[in-house]
Amino acid sequence: MKLHTIALGCQMSAADADEMAMPLARRGFTPTSTPDDADAILISTCTVRQHAEDRALSLIGSLRPWKEERPERVLIVAGCAAERLGPWIQQRFPFVDLIVGAKSIDSFPQLVEDALGARFDFLAETAETFDTHGAAESFSPVSSYLTIMRGCNYSCSYCIVPAVRGRELYRPVSDILNEARRKIESGARELTLLGQTVNSYESINNGQTVDFADLLRLIDPLPGLKRLRFMSPHPYYVDQNMIAAMAQCPTVCPQLHLPVQSGCDRLLKLMRRNYTRAQFMNKVRLLRQAIPDIVLSTDIIVGFPTETEDDFEETLSLVAELEPASAYCFKYSPRQSTESSLRADDVPQIVKEERLGRLNALVDRLTERALDAHVGQTVEALDEQGGFGRTRGGFKMKWTGPAQPGQLVRVTVAGATRRTLLGDKL
Repeated sequence: MKLHTIALGCQMSAADADEMAMPLARRGFTPTSTPDDADAILISTCTVRQHAEDRALSLIGSLRPWKEERPERVLIVAGCAAERLGPWIQQRFPFVDLIVGAKSIDSFPQLVEDALGARFDFLAETAETFDTHGAAESFSPVSSYLTIMRGCNYSCSYCIVPAVRGRELYRPVSDILNEARRKIESGARELTLLGQTVNSYESINNGQTVDFADLLRLIDPLPGLKRLRFMSPHPYYVDQNMIAAMAQCPTVCPQLHLPVQSGCDRLLKLMRRNYTRAQFMNKVRLLRQAIPDIVLSTDIIVGFPTETEDDFEETLSLVAELEPASAYCFKYSPRQSTESSLRADDVPQIVKEERLGRLNALVDRLTERALDAHVGQTVEALDEQGGFGRTRGGFKMKWTGPAQPGQLVRVTVAGATRRTLLGDKL
């Protein structure tokens, strides 16, 4: 029995797909990279933007012939779009076997048993032969995601995530550490901690409060772990404790994706981001003081309702001041049931396109500058795919010479493409 997983959207979607693959692995499914070979397909969907949701629905529709060719095949649709549109998806695509919303991911193992138990009863008889450690080995790559929390307590006016993922729920520290150990034992050398606002994490362990900085310090010394990253933090929770933990923990990489969304205080207030431009840049200054080689990236929304040319110029000036190594830049699109969707989407599409083009051009120049600065240097790369991996700062890297996934290698940077460093292994 073979399983093909498709994760659309953010890293949380990919982590959800990995997590949901585990109970299927325990039922005897092994991964396959091609849908034609699959007995089951699991789609982890995204709905943060309309384009992501449309892509998910198009993909589901395209799988009708795959299902009709062999009706005993299983199609599972999960994640954020499934949470928001579950009943409609079932009505529109009756060939879907199981729909699991983002708020029900933790219940997925039982949902699988209830939905597929009768169909694959012969597998249930041997389910005990598949344990968690074996499943982790099948689905854990050299660089692996580890979800530490779900949901979001913020109410950014444009964001649908709190509606589809619910309020923040934090995994117990012991569960996180146990999963981290399993992933490392199964070959992971790099872990990326995930959460909607990952650095708001807080839990109780042995009677003591554990915040995000404490969690970094607990994971850092695990034997076999070489690198530790996390996504996506909220600027509000970037404090001295978190910065100190990043600087002091050897495995924590000097990389941070810190979404800013706009450089205009008026728009930041309308977005309900809970910080000003000056507060954001002050946290950047503290990060760079403590971690001089830190590589920063960010998210930016273009064309938010009421955005003027002067507002957009403030965003351009912030990007020039921030000097991110990369940025994910998007045109605003209203999401149903969000506060901003009640406002007129009054920035014309042609204006959004023009502003996005100018912003991307600036970001591309900054990315080129960041890559060129590495030429002639010797850097450490984690081999993820045999001669391809990433530096500690998160830059993609290709090199010539012997390669072995899971190894840390020293590479002399000889040049760069538009997004990737090129070099020779020492």
